[in-house]
Amino acid sequence: MSPELIGLLAMIALLILFLLLMPVAVALLVVGVFGIAAIRDWNASFAQLAISPFNTATSFSLSVIPLFIFMGMILSNSGFGQDLYRAVDAWIGKMRGGLAMTTIGTSALFSCISGSVNATTATMARICLPEMRKYNYDPGLSTACVAAGGTLGILIPPSVILILYGVLTMETVGSLLIAGIVPGILQIFLFMATVYLLVRRNPALAPIGEAKPFSVKLRSLGMVWPFAALFLLSIGGIYIGIFTPTEAGAIGAFGAFVIALFTKRLSWSHFTSALSDTTRLTAMIFFILIGADVFSKMLAMSGIPTALTSYVGGLDLSPYVILIFILIAYFILGLFLEGIAIFVLTLPVTYPLIIELGFDGVWFGVIMILVMNIGLVTPPLGISVYIISGVAKDIPIQKIFRAMVPMIIAMLVCVVLLVMFPQLATWLPELMRGS
Repeated sequence: MSPELIGLLAMIALLILFLLLMPVAVALLVVGVFGIAAIRDWNASFAQLAISPFNTATSFSLSVIPLFIFMGMILSNSGFGQDLYRAVDAWIGKMRGGLAMTTIGTSALFSCISGSVNATTATMARICLPEMRKYNYDPGLSTACVAAGGTLGILIPPSVILILYGVLTMETVGSLLIAGIVPGILQIFLFMATVYLLVRRNPALAPIGEAKPFSVKLRSLGMVWPFAALFLLSIGGIYIGIFTPTEAGAIGAFGAFVIALFTKRLSWSHFTSALSDTTRLTAMIFFILIGADVFSKMLAMSGIPTALTSYVGGLDLSPYVILIFILIAYFILGLFLEGIAIFVLTLPVTYPLIIELGFDGVWFGVIMILVMNIGLVTPPLGISVYIISGVAKDIPIQKIFRAMVPMIIAMLVCVVLLVMFPQLATWLPELMRGS
């Protein structure tokens, strides 16, 4: 068999293993090792299997991952999410549907620290759903807002997924983190606008909230300062060039520890839980990256990325037509696979093609995540919806999926705007590089 055919069969085999729910890292290693052996020989395969773990474990750029994860876990386990929710509610809760908008805003702010969809969704579901139930919000609207807000966790920095994209494509991690800010803010406003339109059309979905005195609003800002301080310190430090992403992660993790200790929120059990969660998540990510390295080397040996780039480059098609087909493919994959699996399966092929077509690699990372986010709230995968269903067991999962339709439309609008105006993602990174 030719190397190209072996590479194609390997990609099909990997997709099948993903759909059979084999762990991502194991599937990557199995397919990568057997693929290299088929293209070259077993000596080359075992040599790559020895090299990849060392290169991954000693990569300086990857040291940012456990640091940002630990920062998020410290604040998540210390109960800051409840304070954040009350603070946002004090400012926008009085509007009709205000608690629903508060949920989206709180999820966005919490995402600034957690960087994780699952952590944001699970935390916000436990905090926000009981509050909205208390004020007779429609269950569908309530759960849709939690699920939509949770998707912001892999877009707003510090996004672990954007960091992984940078590692896999060699794009600058700092630029990627900064690039997620404006699209993240745009997505927040689109979600809130969707809630506003829904409750105007059907006021029975949500009541008018209670107005808070200005003094209460001012006092509420005191609840937000840990998030604001850590975000400005870490992400702001990256933007103005004081810190590298790794240094920003270290400062953020230490800052979260000090704040939780100073406010007496950090018990020994919270601390050990944060360490345990960080260790498990970091180990999983590193294991996946080791497998991804072996698999990507196998694909490079097959020659598929180079051949596909040359073939598409010779087609008489607009780059935007090709981009639309790529994004449709990512949308379909997002219905069945989780984000990391899609990254390691497709990026060795699609990233060189995107660069060849003249698109910006940082912009593509952001828009790729926006498209894959839709898969988090649509069946059959819909992991965010399943997390919420596990918290709100009395709400039928079909009702949650139906309620997500307006939010999915808002997500598609955001994708279209990013395609029409790439500057929404590239402006801040270009400003950062120019300063």
